[in-house]
Amino acid sequence: MFGRLTPLVKNLLFINIGIAVIQGLMKIDLGTTFGLHFILAEEFKPYQFITYMFLHSTTSMMHILGNMIALFIFGPMLENFLGQKKFLILYMVTGIGAGLFYTTVNYIEVNGVRQDVRAYVENPNSQDFNRLLVDHGNGVNPMIYEFVDDYSRNENNQRLKEQSVSYAWQLYDLYGRYNMVGASGAIFGILAAFALFFPNTELYLLFMPFPIKAKYLVGAYILYEVFSELQRAPGDNVAHLAHIGGALIALILVKLVWKQNRKDFY
Repeated sequence: MFGRLTPLVKNLLFINIGIAVIQGLMKIDLGTTFGLHFILAEEFKPYQFITYMFLHSTTSMMHILGNMIALFIFGPMLENFLGQKKFLILYMVTGIGAGLFYTTVNYIEVNGVRQDVRAYVENPNSQDFNRLLVDHGNGVNPMIYEFVDDYSRNENNQRLKEQSVSYAWQLYDLYGRYNMVGASGAIFGILAAFALFFPNTELYLLFMPFPIKAKYLVGAYILYEVFSELQRAPGDNVAHLAHIGGALIALILVKLVWKQNRKDFY
C-alpha cells in the first residue's frame, strides 16, 4: 500500500541514521553543540532550530528507531503525493516550527519558574521552599528531600537558608540548561499531514486485530501527547510540546497555506 522507498525519504533516513552511527562509533554527543538549547542559555545558537532535528538520543535506540520507522512507513506515500519539493518543505517547516513552538511555550514556563525563584530568594523559608519543589521540582535529585526535612526542622538556621537559596537557583538552572534533539516534531508533522490527506486509509497495527483509519490513529496519538504534557509524569523528559507543535504546524501548512481539502481521499 505504501509503495517503494522514495528518494527524499531515503536521504532523510540516511542522514539521521548516519549521524546516529557516527555518534555511537565515536562516542560523542553532538547534542551539546547542535541540540536546541533554551533560548536564553549561553549555549543557544539560532542554527540549532535546524540542526536539532537531525540528532537523536545517544542513550536510547528507541528514540531514533521510532522516528525512522514512522518516516519509512508514512513518508513515501506523502512524497509521491506532494512531490519532493513540497515534502521537503513539510519536513523542514514542521521540524523548525516544532522547535519554535516548544521554545516559546517553554520560555513562558521557565520565566514563571524564574519569578517564583526570585520571590523565594527575597524571603526564604521552609514552607515556600517546599511549595517551590512541589510546583517546579519534577526531575530534581531525590537527595534534596533529605535537605527539605532538615530545613523544615531548623528553619532559622542561617546556613540552611543560604543553602536553600542555592538550591532554588539550581532549580531554575535545571529548566534553563538542557538541549532538545530529535526528528519527532517533523515526524508528527508527517503523521498529521498523512491523516489530513489520507484520513480514511486503513492501517494495521501489530497489537490490534482490526484496521484503524489514519484520522483516528493520528488523532488519538496527538491527544495522548496533549494529555502527557498536561499530566507530565515524574522523570518524563519527552518533548511532548514539540510533537504537538509539529502536528499543529502541519495543520496550518496543509489547510491555510496550501489550502488542501481531501476529506474523501482514500
